[in-house]
Amino acid sequence: MARKKRHGEEQKQRDDLAGEHRVGDAGQIILACLFFMTWIADTFFLQYSTYLNHYVPQGIRIPLGVVLLVLSTILAGKGLSIVFGEKRETPGVIRKNVFGVVRHPIYLSEILLYLGLLILSISLAAAAVWVITIVFLHGISRYEERLLLARFGEDYKKYMRDVPMWIPRLRKR
Repeated sequence: MARKKRHGEEQKQRDDLAGEHRVGDAGQIILACLFFMTWIADTFFLQYSTYLNHYVPQGIRIPLGVVLLVLSTILAGKGLSIVFGEKRETPGVIRKNVFGVVRHPIYLSEILLYLGLLILSISLAAAAVWVITIVFLHGISRYEERLLLARFGEDYKKYMRDVPMWIPRLRKR
């Protein structure tokens, strides 16, 4: 009976993927746990830093939070299916779908997930963890971009000029 390969092992064996930071997955898991524990504890139990909820009406927070959670799900689903669901015979820079809008849609989906939850229930303690997460994701994104530049050279430089890292452009260049 064949054992199923772990994500990291499978990635190392795929020639069409450039690689990830060695602490990227572990860091994301640790920060996700820290964010969720902080957000849940502060929102539902301690309510230590949730006083802004009294100033921003639920009629604004709930629709906006839900929109961000849905957008996060779409970005993650499309991004993950393109990167890990499709094996490319010829390795190259991925420019299609969500990768034509931002260079790091999967990491952006993580940021939007936490932001959606923060808007549903504003916890300043969880917001601090969110900011740390953004700094971490930006750092591993820069590392991965160096790998992609080394692998794809001028083609990735052009992609970096054409597609923003985090915030989609409202108009095409």
